[in-house]
Amino acid sequence: MLNVLLEDEEEGFTMSGRFFGLVLLGVALVLVGIAILVFASSSLGGSGSVGVVIFVGPFPIVFGSGPNSILLILIGITLAVLSIVFFLVMNRRCEGKENRPDKGLLV
Repeated sequence: MLNVLLEDEEEGFTMSGRFFGLVLLGVALVLVGIAILVFASSSLGGSGSVGVVIFVGPFPIVFGSGPNSILLILIGITLAVLSIVFFLVMNRRCEGKENRPDKGLLV
C-alpha cells in the first residue's frame, strides 16, 4: 500500500497515499457496481428506473426516467441537501477552531 505523503506545491496541502488509494478504490467500486447493474438490466430484460441529481455550483440539474424515477430523484435531492448541510456545519466548526487560540499559547 502507498504510504507516501503527496504535497501540492502551491497550497502546501498534504494527503496520505493510503487515503488517495482508498478514494480511488471507492470510485472504482461505484463504477463497477453501475456496470453490473446496467449489464444485468439489459441482459435479463428487466425494466429499470434512473434518477440523477447533478450540482453545477449551487444549481441542481435533475432528470430521470422509468416508473420509479420520481422516488429516485427525491432520494437524490434529499441526499444532496443533507450533504450540503453537513459540509456547511463542518466548515463552520473548522473555522471556529482556526480563529480561537489554544489554551496556554500566547498569540
